[in-house]
Parts: sequence; C-alpha cells; structure tokens
Amino acid sequence: MLNVEKLNQFYGESHTLWDVDLNVLAGSCTCLMGRNGVGKTTLLKSIMGLLPTSSATITYDGNDLTDQPCELRACQGIGYVPQGREIFTQLSVEENLRVGLLSGGDGLREIPELVFEIFPILKQMLHRRGGDLSGGQQQQLAIGRALSLNPKLLILDEPTEGIQPNIVHEIGDIIIHLNKERGMTILLVEQKLPFARRVAQQFYILDKGRNVATDKMENLEEEVIDQYLKV
Repeated sequence: MLNVEKLNQFYGESHTLWDVDLNVLAGSCTCLMGRNGVGKTTLLKSIMGLLPTSSATITYDGNDLTDQPCELRACQGIGYVPQGREIFTQLSVEENLRVGLLSGGDGLREIPELVFEIFPILKQMLHRRGGDLSGGQQQQLAIGRALSLNPKLLILDEPTEGIQPNIVHEIGDIIIHLNKERGMTILLVEQKLPFARRVAQQFYILDKGRNVATDKMENLEEEVIDQYLKV
C-alpha cells in the first residue's frame, strides 16, 4: 500500500535520512523503531509531505505522492497523528474532530460514528476545550481527528508517549481492532517494545538515518534489540 524508495532528507547542511526504504503492506501493522534522534519522525513527516526531500519515490495505493502537497496526501486517505498530538487547545473536542473532516476528500459532513464507537468519552466531552482534557484524552482526540477522514492508512507517531498505563493498553486494543477487525493499514513509531510486539506484525529499524533491520516482528532478535534499541 505504501512504498518508499531511496528517501534522502536534509536539515540545512545535515544529511538526516540516507536512502531509506519502507514498504507497508495493505492490511498490515508496521512499526518503525529506533533510538531517539535517528530520524523516525523525520521519515513520517517526509512521507506526509510536511518536510521536503532531496530525493525519494513515494507511492501510496498505486499513486505517486512524491511531489504532492501534504493536503492532497490526506485527501487520498492517509490519517496522521503527529508526535505530541498537536490538537487545537482552544477549540472544542467537536471542532477538533471537524478539522479532521476538512482534511478528507470524500465529502463527509458529519463526524463518522466510528470515532465515537472507539472513543465514547469524546462524545461526552464534545463541548469541552481540547486543552482541558487529560493527556490520554488528548491522544484519543488526536487519533479520533485522524479517523474523522475515514483513512485507509493510519500513521501514528509515538501514540503512547506520556500516557498513563491504562490508556496505553486501551490504545493498543484500538490499534489491534482497527487493523485486524476493520482492515485498516497502520504505520506507527513506537519505543515501547512490549507494545510494539503486541500490535505490529512487521518492523523497520532506523539507526543514524539509515535502514539497519527489517523483518516480521516475531523474528526480532535480542542481538538486534541490544544493538539498536536499548538505551
């Protein structure tokens, strides 16, 4: 479904991503892993068109996204939940969710019922400001906003960061439900290894901006963990 080939990215004079390849199969859950600062978020932003690339081929669902602006990528059915959530703190929960509707290309005017099926707490808090929610509730809102555009591919950047353990487990349940029961393709960045093992079937590991390992999650070996993931 999503294929990235030979992606190179620079911050000024600094070469941050080096010939990175990534292949996310339709219906799969793929986890992008690596220590802090190795380029995971940069890769996701490059895929979404939020950062320029010096060279790359990015295809999604048979369409070439390489030179498309970020808003057109969302219109093609890619939901993106950035690191840190980036909700609109002064807007209500409902207004935040309606921002997601504006990003979609299917003409939806109402928030999909799926959002409230998965996050019933959001329906109870429709008129509350986003900034008044707890961290876990804000993360649910950020995911709900991405789901508002009915994505075929959902990209999540560290969805468990700064979240209390019970909500972490709930988010894991939701990812598994979306992937296995609703057939949604998912790409996520995650540092918590037990969480990644629970939700994902495939992994890619970055180190110093380069691909260093990829395989089925069940084949992730301790030697690779020690070399590239342990702090």
